[in-house]
Amino acid sequence: MTTPGTISTDPPDIRLLLHALADGELDAATALALERQMASDPALAAEHARIVALKTAFQALPPQQPSPQLLARIEELHHAGTPLAAPARRSDQSFDWRALAASILVTAFLASSATYWATQGPAPQGFASEIAGSHRRSLLAASAVDVASSDRHTVKPWLDARIGVSPPAVDLSAVGYALVGGRVEVIDGKPVPALVYQLRKHLITLIAIPQDQPAPQAGTPDLSAGGFPIVQWSDGTFSYWAVSDIGRDELQQFADRFRAAATSAAPPK
Repeated sequence: MTTPGTISTDPPDIRLLLHALADGELDAATALALERQMASDPALAAEHARIVALKTAFQALPPQQPSPQLLARIEELHHAGTPLAAPARRSDQSFDWRALAASILVTAFLASSATYWATQGPAPQGFASEIAGSHRRSLLAASAVDVASSDRHTVKPWLDARIGVSPPAVDLSAVGYALVGGRVEVIDGKPVPALVYQLRKHLITLIAIPQDQPAPQAGTPDLSAGGFPIVQWSDGTFSYWAVSDIGRDELQQFADRFRAAATSAAPPK
């Protein structure tokens, strides 16, 4: 057991806390303490990201009526005494196949490689939640960056050396966005590069997800998660996600400035 604002060091307790955080069930003090610990522990942050992605994947599954064969199999497993969570029964004592089916699915899902499948290519809102979480953790950490420098010739090589890929760290100081540095972020369980810019007293995190198959997207979809506005776009090489606590219009202006500068700096094809 833990008291508000403290974090247990027991791995099972930590996992329960991560699930509770994803479900919004922690008190503010404990949630803050856990987010601070995730900010200094990439593995813990990655585990939380996987939990959020899995939760999002389940929520995105379309409703589907089970086949008679599946219902018969579930009945068979139930009466055979399969050790699963006890299924719910309605007041008329009729068998609730939905509860047992959910139990079977969750058990099999978490015990197999299906977790990997579900966390690949999450829906935009699932990704937005991870992006917002990474930005929030950076604000709670002692430093929002792993390499602190306003020199793009320092930040980009540093990221290249750590994860082998990085976006253009364009200089936007002339239009009010100072480059603070960069960091390695964990999104969807994978290390990805992140640039950090500052507008007045506000930080902007720009996460660049490498795209295996270039496919430029039209427009810049507006998303939000965790109380932060998010602007997303793609140039065919990276899928960019900008998040901050500034207004959406200002964040869109940053995105437009970055895209223009990155395009002009790109070598001719």
